[in-house]
Amino acid sequence: MTKKEIISLLWVSLITGVFFFTFFTGDKTIQNLILSILVASLYSLVIGGGNGVVNNLLSRKFSWIEHTRTRAVLGVIAVLFVNAALVLLCNYVNFVLIQNVPFSKFFSGSVGFVNWLMINIALLISAFLHAKSFMSEWKKASKKEVVEQKLIAKSANAQFESLKNQLDPHFLFNSLNVLSSLIDENPNQAQRFTSSMSKIYRYVLEQKDKELVTVEEELDFAKTYCELLKTRFEDSVDFEFNVNENDRKSFVVPLSLQLLLENCIKHNFATSAKPLKIKIYSENGNLIIENNLQQREQVKESAGIGLSNIVQRYALLTKHNVYVEKSDAFFKVKIPMLTQKITPMTTTNDNEKAAYDKAVKRVDELKGFYGNLISYCIFIPFLIFINLRTVPEYQWFWWPLFGWGIGVVSHAVKVFGIGSDWEERQIRNYMKKEEENNKKWK
Repeated sequence: MTKKEIISLLWVSLITGVFFFTFFTGDKTIQNLILSILVASLYSLVIGGGNGVVNNLLSRKFSWIEHTRTRAVLGVIAVLFVNAALVLLCNYVNFVLIQNVPFSKFFSGSVGFVNWLMINIALLISAFLHAKSFMSEWKKASKKEVVEQKLIAKSANAQFESLKNQLDPHFLFNSLNVLSSLIDENPNQAQRFTSSMSKIYRYVLEQKDKELVTVEEELDFAKTYCELLKTRFEDSVDFEFNVNENDRKSFVVPLSLQLLLENCIKHNFATSAKPLKIKIYSENGNLIIENNLQQREQVKESAGIGLSNIVQRYALLTKHNVYVEKSDAFFKVKIPMLTQKITPMTTTNDNEKAAYDKAVKRVDELKGFYGNLISYCIFIPFLIFINLRTVPEYQWFWWPLFGWGIGVVSHAVKVFGIGSDWEERQIRNYMKKEEENNKKWK
């Protein structure tokens, strides 16, 4: 037990002792006040401390989050046996040792009723402590999960921003290289290229901060960019666009086509005799960029910004993968077209959401059971007290005691024993038998 818990129990002892001394003690003396506080301390420290120790021991061995059912079942067993033993111990010290009540009357008469009443009160307090422990552990686990998800999201967001920031200087560097070549070869084309490049660069600045753009927007940009490449390479490069109209409203990562077109030019040679043919088309939910393979020898190793950038950005946005196919005749890249705009860096997939919903349902079931148990422990002793104070010759309290008790037991069996898993298994077994019977008749 912690120091804070011990101090709380001492305060409870003091308040309880003063309360019983004020309202239930006839001889108001200092000795009786001290005795009343000591007896209250006995009950508080032994019962409260014992339940605290058992609760902490069970929580260390069996987590409320990972072993919910085992922890709950052992908690119910511990509540019943530990509290009964602790209450009887305290009552034995109080009545037999302090008040000199004969042991033969310990389990009968008024002392027997006090035993029963105190056990129910102890069960109520213990049930409250276990429920509080469960809610505390669940809140800690929820807060921990939220913090972890925020860290994951921040990390993924930073990574995504870093990838997008590669696009701006990468595009500018390659475009300036093209422009530098055209200045010597054809100054007039270089001037037209500069004008077109300003329009394209405006698109780069507008789109690079977006997570997704429509296929139609990306195609329009790609066609303009292909015109620039055509200006430089003339009939050495041939472009073919064949994207279905229905796919144009789908989404892709921005500047993906520009990066892949650059890759085609960068890694392949193109001449009038052997032109580089680049096809852009849609198929089976993918936007495909395909070129005939005319691989050139690399003077230096590629930095790998283009394709790897696209792969990493898609990995952060969706579970759909980017596919690369290569043969002796062609090189093909398939990028998935997404049917709806998604929130980037989503950290909870369908399985996790289903698990979360199931966990929420489980928490509601446990809260309902503990609420039922606490209500039973509160109202049944109250009804017994009312019954014995008013008409002790007719003990009607047994009816709600057993009726409600059966309900609590049934609730416990449903939550910790059979539960919905059993129902689902029975339904699956029944459906399986029906399928087998149908096969036999066919």
